[in-house]
Amino acid sequence: MSDSPTKTDEDSRAGLAFAVSAYLIWGGLPIYLKLMSHIPPAEVVAHRIIWSVPIAAAILMALGRTRDIRAALTSPKMLAMGALTATLISINWGVYVWAISNGQTVEAALGYYINPLFSIFLGATFLGEKLHRQQWVAIALAALAVTVLSVSTGRVPVVAMVLTLSWGGYALCKRSLPIGPNQGFLLEVLLLLIPSALWVLWLQNQGIGHFGSNSRDTWLLLGGGAVTAIPLMLYANGAKRLRLTTIAILQYIAPTLIFLVATLLFREPLGLARMVAFPMIWVAVALYLHSVLWPRR
Repeated sequence: MSDSPTKTDEDSRAGLAFAVSAYLIWGGLPIYLKLMSHIPPAEVVAHRIIWSVPIAAAILMALGRTRDIRAALTSPKMLAMGALTATLISINWGVYVWAISNGQTVEAALGYYINPLFSIFLGATFLGEKLHRQQWVAIALAALAVTVLSVSTGRVPVVAMVLTLSWGGYALCKRSLPIGPNQGFLLEVLLLLIPSALWVLWLQNQGIGHFGSNSRDTWLLLGGGAVTAIPLMLYANGAKRLRLTTIAILQYIAPTLIFLVATLLFREPLGLARMVAFPMIWVAVALYLHSVLWPRR
């Protein structure tokens, strides 16, 4: 895995393999997290952070790309930026784990369907990126779908909105972090390592921690590092080798799989409001993808 940017107008096979693998892992992640639904989300997230560190560090050491990390750890500006992205991604992870444990996987899928549309809205708002009319229509349609859900159910779809806002903000701030994506991820989990370790030690000291309580929970918590670090690093390396149009299409693999897992495997009910809102979201996605693909044609 390389962190040096590559500029190409063609998709590479390696890029496709990296990106598709990442999205497939993310799409199946709810099944893994459901196995830990009896463990408090904060404890699950803490272990995901702790066991991500050795995996990310080992990969960067094998690639000989640890110099940026040493420089970042001595730069107050880099540490502040890394702390911001680390906070946003930890919020995203925490809400997502909670959603899976509490039968809100469908709403989590909704959040990840909306997120790409929210990201292009952020690009237009903060980065001055120009949007096509179709893209504005897609954003408006997604916002209308959220409004339909809010009015029909009497509440804002909090899980979907927090996942959308936290991931969108994370992606936006990540662009300002002047190190490679793999190094950036290691910096984030290193900044989160101490509070996570202290939290886990406190739980273990109180006798309420699940690590070591039985072999099943212990292995599941250990594996949390792999299912966290590996897809993020696969995606980071795949994105550099693919056209933006390809990424635009592939990014909907994960929420589609999450939606199917929620409805077919977890048997979560859709309800009338969601049966109206999801088709609106899918139309918005189709408009967005058409706006991206049409210039290529």
